[in-house]
Amino acid sequence: MLTAPRIAVVGDHDLTMYTHLAIDEALRHVSAARHLPVEWTWIGTTQVAAAPDAMLSGIDGVWLAPGSPYASMDGALAAIRFARERQIPFLGVCGGFQHALIEYARNVAGIPEADHTESTPNAPVALIAPLTCSMFGEAGSIFLDPTCRTAAIYGRWRVVEQYHCQYGLNPDFRAALESAGLHVVGEDDHADARVVELPGHPFFIATLFQPQLTSTIESPAPLVRGFVDAAAHHRAARDTVERLEPVNAKA
Repeated sequence: MLTAPRIAVVGDHDLTMYTHLAIDEALRHVSAARHLPVEWTWIGTTQVAAAPDAMLSGIDGVWLAPGSPYASMDGALAAIRFARERQIPFLGVCGGFQHALIEYARNVAGIPEADHTESTPNAPVALIAPLTCSMFGEAGSIFLDPTCRTAAIYGRWRVVEQYHCQYGLNPDFRAALESAGLHVVGEDDHADARVVELPGHPFFIATLFQPQLTSTIESPAPLVRGFVDAAAHHRAARDTVERLEPVNAKA
């Protein structure tokens, strides 16, 4: 039986952005389908930047929402690093995908100057660069590695999802990220990176597309469902540890 998780949606919540409203709806869809009272709270990037440990303490899942440039890139990167290093389920979409790559490049792949050309137009290391064609409101096919977790969640190796973005991974840096352990597991028709996973992590998936945009009450977004399930398992494991601590203290 799954345990109700606590999820932090990190981003600069804007009620005029349909991509943000869709996150709330997608979580409601999964909550209803799973008969699970999912708890989620929006936390601003500036709040996380000021005190990441305090803001994310007790959280079972981190969803880095779209909306870059964020009010605080440092806050967005801190949220990703918190989830990555502490084995907390993480889902990043659109800007969340872009910044997951930046965080990994800076802190794991040895590319400390990796940057985003939207927030730093003259970045010396343009890890995230403009797409050849804008994908605002566009839908496209994604071809998944059949052995990856994302394919297992969808139950197929080809999916069609919606985008709302203009920036993606500069292909010049793909090999460096993959050699450092971050795997590209989903590509578009042109073999450009669209989904990444971190093997060995309980759940670390980032997508350039936005799965919440196709979620409905009748058919909740598979990737959101997978993320919530992972967060629920994290909560159950945490509850077990907390129950055992008093027993171990007496032993």
